[in-house]
Amino acid sequence: MTNMSAKQNNPMAEISNGQVLARSAIPDMPLPEFQHAIVDAVEAHHRICALFGSLDAEDESCLTLYVVLADDHRNRLYVASANVSSDGFPSLTPRCPQVHLFEREIAEQFGVKPMGHPWLKPVRFHRSYRLGTDAWNRGDNDAVEAGIMDYYQITGGQVHEVAVGPIHAGVIEPGHFRFQCDGEVILHLEICLGYQHRGIERAMERGPNKRSLHYAETLAGDTTVGHASAYTQLMESLGSCQISPRAAAIRGIAMELERLANHMGDLGALSGDVGFLPTASFCGRIRGDCLNMTAALCGNRFGRGLLRIGGVRFDADAALADDLIRRLDAIEHDSCAAINLLWETSSVMARFEGIGAVSEEVAREIGMVGPAARACGLDLDLRRDHPSGIYQFNHIPVSTWRGGDVFARAYVRWLEIQRSILYIREQLKALPAGLMQVDFSAPRPEALVVTLQEAWRGQICHIALTDAQGRFERYKIVDPSFYNWMAVAMAVRGQQISDFPLCNKSFNLSYCGHDL
Repeated sequence: MTNMSAKQNNPMAEISNGQVLARSAIPDMPLPEFQHAIVDAVEAHHRICALFGSLDAEDESCLTLYVVLADDHRNRLYVASANVSSDGFPSLTPRCPQVHLFEREIAEQFGVKPMGHPWLKPVRFHRSYRLGTDAWNRGDNDAVEAGIMDYYQITGGQVHEVAVGPIHAGVIEPGHFRFQCDGEVILHLEICLGYQHRGIERAMERGPNKRSLHYAETLAGDTTVGHASAYTQLMESLGSCQISPRAAAIRGIAMELERLANHMGDLGALSGDVGFLPTASFCGRIRGDCLNMTAALCGNRFGRGLLRIGGVRFDADAALADDLIRRLDAIEHDSCAAINLLWETSSVMARFEGIGAVSEEVAREIGMVGPAARACGLDLDLRRDHPSGIYQFNHIPVSTWRGGDVFARAYVRWLEIQRSILYIREQLKALPAGLMQVDFSAPRPEALVVTLQEAWRGQICHIALTDAQGRFERYKIVDPSFYNWMAVAMAVRGQQISDFPLCNKSFNLSYCGHDL
C-alpha cells in the first residue's frame, strides 16, 4: 500500500481547505498514473471529495479530469488532473466504488464513456454539454432524457418488482425507487433521480455575479447556510479576504441552528413513521422554534440573506443574544423531554434497532459522509478534520455510534443536537469583536480553490477553476446527498419492503441537492 500521508510519495498537489492553488501547479498526470494514485489514496483511507471533468475553453475536444482527495487525519487535500480521450477511458469503479457516480456524471456531462463501468446510466437525464455526443450508445437520446432506460432485474421463484414514484403523495420531491423483492424481502433497490435537475453548476459558470450567492443559497433549500458558507468561503479565498471573528461566530451560530432545526425535524419524522405521536408532535413544534431563532437573527427562517462575501449582513447585539439564549434554553428543556421518550419506549426501539444497517466497511467503501457515516462508526467530521471559520478556534466533539441502523442514525442526531445547543450558547455568551463585513479583492485568475463545510447532512464540497479574468471557468458542487444515496440502497437489502420509508427517512437525503 502506498503511504499517501508521506508527501514525498504523493504525486499530487497538497493544499488545505480554502487554500488557493495556481492552476499551473496542478500536476497533469498520465491517466494510468492518475488512476493508480487515486486507488492508492483510497486504500490508505483517504476519501474522494470530487472527481469531475472540465472542457478546454478553446478546444471542446479536450476533456481534463480533476480529482480532489481528503486526508482527514492530516487536514490536507490532494489535487491532480489528467487528460482523457473523447473515445473514452478505463473505468475506475471496479477498483474504487467511491467513483461510480462521479464517472456516470462525467459520461453524461461530456459524452466520454468510462469503459468497463458496471452500472453506466444517466444521472440527471440531460444532453451532454458537448453537442453531438452520446455516452449511452443509444439511437434515441430523447428516450434517455425522458427517463426511459433499462433497469436491473432479478427473476425466478417469488421474485417480483415494485416501482415507486417518481410522483409521490404529498409534497415530497420526485424520485423513482425500483425494488426487486422475494416476497416481502428486498433483494435490490435501484434509485433513479434527476427529476429536479436545474443546471446550477452551468449557471455558476462565467460568474461570479450578483446571482451566484442566490444560486448557492437555493442549491438545497434546507441547507441554505451550509452551501452559502461554502460559496462565501470560496470567494473570500479567491479574493484574499479574512472575515472578522465576530462574523465567523455568527456564521457558526447560523450553521448550528440549521443543524438543530433539521435534526429535530428528522427525529420528529422518524417518530411519525413508527406511529409514535408524542415525540412527532413535539419535535415538529421545536423545529419551528429553531427556525424562528434563525429568523430572529436575520429575518429569514432558513437563513437566506444572512451571509455575504466578506462577512454577514446582520449583527447580534447584547439584547438579541440574550433573547436567543432564552429561546435556546427552552428548546433544550423541551427536546430532552420529547426525544428521550424515544429511547425509553420499547415499541419504538423495536422498530429502530437492527433496521437498515450499513456496516462500517461498506460505509468506508462507498464514501459515506455526515451523521449517517458517523452512525456506522466512521470518526469523520469536517468541523474537526478540515476546520474553517469559527471551528478553527472552537471545536465541537464528534458524535459517533456503531451499528449503522435506524437507531444509530437517530441517536447520532440526538447527540449532535445536544452538542450544537452547547456550542451556540457558548458563542452567544462570548461574541468576539469585529466588523460585520470586510473588503475583498477581485477573484484570483488562473486558480483552483476547494472549500469544505460540515453541513447538517454531511460534507459539502465547492470547487472553482478560474480563467485569466478571474471568472468561473468551471464550478463543481457536491452535496452530501450525492455521496450518500447509494447507502440507502445498501441499507434496505434484506429488509422488509415495509421498512423502506423508515430507512429512507433515517437518511433524509435531498433530491434537488443531488440533481444540481
